[in-house]
Amino acid sequence: MGKSFEKTGMLTENIFHYCPGCTHGTIHRLVAEVLEELGVGDKSIAVGSVGCSVLGYNYFNCDGIEGAHGRAPAVATGVKRINPDNVVFTYQGDGDFASIGMAEGVHVAARNENVTTIFVNNGIYGMTGGQMAPTTLQGQVSTTSPYGRSFLNGSKPLQVCEMLSTIEGPAYIARVSVHDPRHTAQAKKAIKKAFEYQIAGKGFTLVEVLSTCPSAWKMNPVESLDWIKEDVIPNFPLGVFKEVE
Repeated sequence: MGKSFEKTGMLTENIFHYCPGCTHGTIHRLVAEVLEELGVGDKSIAVGSVGCSVLGYNYFNCDGIEGAHGRAPAVATGVKRINPDNVVFTYQGDGDFASIGMAEGVHVAARNENVTTIFVNNGIYGMTGGQMAPTTLQGQVSTTSPYGRSFLNGSKPLQVCEMLSTIEGPAYIARVSVHDPRHTAQAKKAIKKAFEYQIAGKGFTLVEVLSTCPSAWKMNPVESLDWIKEDVIPNFPLGVFKEVE
């Protein structure tokens, strides 16, 4: 009887440090599988961020470099310009990309740098203590919004895909989720297209992946998946926001 599953060689044998129910591990696997399927693992370079994914270099079986908090897009720009034939990607959370590194993210998109960003949005600062992030939902409790986040003048959480899609530069921007098998399969297709666009030299690509954070959300893993479906997706609609043919 044949194997039903075989781990991709683009992941190391190291055990993930993520909390139980966190979907960072799922996203790592999707990125790794795509790199292997495209045959670019030996020339891929990962640029890590500061956050829960700070130890990503332990898991991706390719070259990697660490950026300062929020600066991964700037680091990736330098790496890609020096190594234009390599596949360069950043792996960043929402506290890293949507807050501290927003300037770097906007400008790498505006310049249409030929790199890919995997943007993991769990709506909170997971590693540093569960503080409110720009992507935290209305009414959501965090360590810095213990009574629930409130917005003035009807504002909403920062929607990165919608914002970046207004810039002329980017080639592909999509938002996906990994809260169930069907959406996980769709997420993999989007990640693969983002890397295919980079390989084809079309420019900057970004895939936002809605992810869970059971520890900071104070939920069990099942509750956190339901939270994505029932509360997060209505505020962060899934889909392709920009695609340059």
